[in-house]
Amino acid sequence: MVPEPSPDLGALQREFERTLLGGDRKFTRVQVSERAGISSERAERMWHALGFATVPDDEIAFTDDDVEALRLVATLEDDGFIEPEMESSLARKLGQTQSRLASWQSAMFLDFLGGSKLAADEAIEVAGLLLPAMERLQTYVWRRHLAAAAGRAVAGSDELARGVRAVGFADIVSYTRLTRRLTEAELGELIERFEGMAADVVALNGGRVIKSIGDEVLFVTDTAAQAAAVALALQDAVTADDDLPELRIGLAYGTILIRLGDVYGEVVNLAARLTTECKPGRVLADRELAAALDGHPAYRLHRLRRVSVRGYRHLVPYAVQRADGP
Repeated sequence: MVPEPSPDLGALQREFERTLLGGDRKFTRVQVSERAGISSERAERMWHALGFATVPDDEIAFTDDDVEALRLVATLEDDGFIEPEMESSLARKLGQTQSRLASWQSAMFLDFLGGSKLAADEAIEVAGLLLPAMERLQTYVWRRHLAAAAGRAVAGSDELARGVRAVGFADIVSYTRLTRRLTEAELGELIERFEGMAADVVALNGGRVIKSIGDEVLFVTDTAAQAAAVALALQDAVTADDDLPELRIGLAYGTILIRLGDVYGEVVNLAARLTTECKPGRVLADRELAAALDGHPAYRLHRLRRVSVRGYRHLVPYAVQRADGP
């Protein structure tokens, strides 16, 4: 019997890449900027902002889709929809967000391939079928979030229009010790469980997860009462789940800067500092959030001793509890 020829791995790799990129690499860095109608310096600046490494001048690295993407961003700026100084910031935020999503999706796809034992050419066929479905799903989720954000902006109060929000940090207790004790697989499962639980609880109580960074979730709500509801519900969820470690949660309330999906300002810093001062299983709030909750029938606040933390020598924390709690 004549043995079957071994597959051309290089050809398979090129075909797989072509499937993912939506076409062949055709252009150098200079050529792609010329076809997009922008300077090579501007194209390279956007390329770096998206999170990609510098490409040598003579390397054929870009596709028709790269040309179209550069042309689209340039058109948005030229038509006044994007301020020139926001161009790189927009590209950077898109790049960071999509990079994380792509890393997770590629790991998921590789796990699928490992379990299914598909041949390389079969994997390429599966990827070609999967990509359009994932693109449609991502577009759907984006549009739903865009509609929700637009609805909040239109129906919001004067305070919301000024950027007044409640900010919360939920932090896993003894995370460093956990990383030493757990295997990579166990740690990954723990983080997935924690992030999934946090996302569900935050959404159910009217908040929005801004980002999760390993052992910590940053969330925002429109009102102080929503923030208290999220924080106490998170503690309840952890208490009910023996597989999740305890949390420390800090809350603060006031004007924040909301920029490209992230949040900045003193309120964010205060929530972070309160988290570090919080005992496991507790929720601490700053003076402004406590004042906003004053008289609320569902919550009880207890003023604690002043603490000195980095940037705040006389920070007054308030313990947040349910009014019918112990």
